[in-house]
Amino acid sequence: MHEHSEMDLLLKGYGLTTAKILYHYPDHPHLLQTYVWQDYDLAPKFPALFAFIDFWKTKLDGPLHSVVYSHQRLISPSEWRKIDGEFVLH
Repeated sequence: MHEHSEMDLLLKGYGLTTAKILYHYPDHPHLLQTYVWQDYDLAPKFPALFAFIDFWKTKLDGPLHSVVYSHQRLISPSEWRKIDGEFVLH
């Protein structure tokens, strides 16, 4: 996904997804640690978020406790217009 520019992703319908991840601290399982993850992703399937969660489960210590996320499209179809002409002064 990172081979595209941010504007290309936004125009293709991607939005900014932020996830607050609570996980058990590996050395002290009774303690919870917080990790904040943020990337451009497609709602409602969230392929980037689920890929990161799968990576976490397979590669990292510290089992997940909970994941809370929010998603916001930064450009909606009503905010984007094609300009047919331009007037230049001076």
